[in-house]
Amino acid sequence: MMKRRYVAMISAVLCSAMILSACGNSKKTESIYTGDKTEVPAWQANLDAISPSAYADVEGLDLEPGTYISVIGRAGGTPYWDEVKKGVEQAAEDLNESLGYSGDDKIKVVYNAPDENDNIDEMVNILDEELARYPDVIAVSSIDESASEVQFDLATANGIPIVAFDSGNSYQGIQCICRTDNKEAAKTGVKKLCEAIGDSGEIALLLNDSVSENGKEREAGVKEEIKANHPDVSVVETIYVDELDQLKRKAAAEQLGMSAEDLAAAEAGEKMDDAAQTTGTANGSGTDTAETSANGDDGTAAGGTDTATKDGATAPTVAEKFEEVKSAADKMSNEEAVAYYLKKHPELKGIFALNETSTQLGIQVLDELDNSDEIQIVGFDAGKEQVKALEDGELDGLVVQNPFGMGYAAVIASARTVLEIGNEAEVNTGYVWVTAENMDDADIKPLVYK
Repeated sequence: MMKRRYVAMISAVLCSAMILSACGNSKKTESIYTGDKTEVPAWQANLDAISPSAYADVEGLDLEPGTYISVIGRAGGTPYWDEVKKGVEQAAEDLNESLGYSGDDKIKVVYNAPDENDNIDEMVNILDEELARYPDVIAVSSIDESASEVQFDLATANGIPIVAFDSGNSYQGIQCICRTDNKEAAKTGVKKLCEAIGDSGEIALLLNDSVSENGKEREAGVKEEIKANHPDVSVVETIYVDELDQLKRKAAAEQLGMSAEDLAAAEAGEKMDDAAQTTGTANGSGTDTAETSANGDDGTAAGGTDTATKDGATAPTVAEKFEEVKSAADKMSNEEAVAYYLKKHPELKGIFALNETSTQLGIQVLDELDNSDEIQIVGFDAGKEQVKALEDGELDGLVVQNPFGMGYAAVIASARTVLEIGNEAEVNTGYVWVTAENMDDADIKPLVYK
């Protein structure tokens, strides 16, 4: 009797162990070798460029069902950011396949971005909305490295960790940054440009903005490379795309004969008007407060009284001239504005555009320059129009980042953050130098997105 009971107990234990083992393995699909050659994904080259390689691998990331990863990019609808989104979505698909999750159990990875490129206000709004949904982690590409501190403080207070990608961030609580080595990428580009102009002459830089860490690092990389290795090359003009509205006014003022001092005074008055009008509206006093604050008590522009010219005609006031300047600036295209400043340097031999937006702008600006055939241009990032310009000989080369790999690595870093298994401080997602001659090479072509 005792022996029979003992055997029954062993059988029960074995059955329990088998059931538990089956449950424990239910999340993963067992790989069985069938003799067929494994098909390499089209994006494998993008993952191979990531270092460390752990950020290109979903294995071992045993996230809980329904984990919510929020990813926020800098823009939507551009070739670069479309690639980032594809990388994010592929990482999500690979995670769920690896874990065997479906339905409500799936890892939720949501990608959001401002509709307009580099719209800081919209990005802050997206951050606020995502924080209200309490994701397990947020991965963000900051437009302005210091613009979202309030949101990041709120995330930290609520136990929501932050991962950065594409652009760095000065916030102290960032867990990991997945991005290009921007200094080295910029050094490669300007080195190639210097070679194209015979290592001597004037060049101009086109940068997307003056506030992002990406832009600062790339500009620093250019200047370091030139100082160290190209003493006969000089940067004579640096234009930030996010400052073009102000540059248009400055150009219009110069063309219409308004002094820099008068322009600065008029713009200061305009700011006072805006502030006073906001205050006046809030207080129910309308726009009268604004007119009085920016102008004299009688409504004429401060410092802008009419003066007589030699022929007896009345010269326009500063306020009237300012209105002319604003009207002219509003009619000026971005291409015309950039061309205006580049034409100040008739000996210009090269242009280095340091992101997707500025590269496209640089290509278009060449049509505005009389000596365009003598100017070499090097750009950043790929995309259909940039690749065509490369094929047509309008561009000498492109520094092409790995946005697909960047999006993928950002999701992996986020997953590692949720699991608290440790992250590298920086993940290098790589870049390649692309020319019309090498763009179809086996190791280059997969990274040239269109």
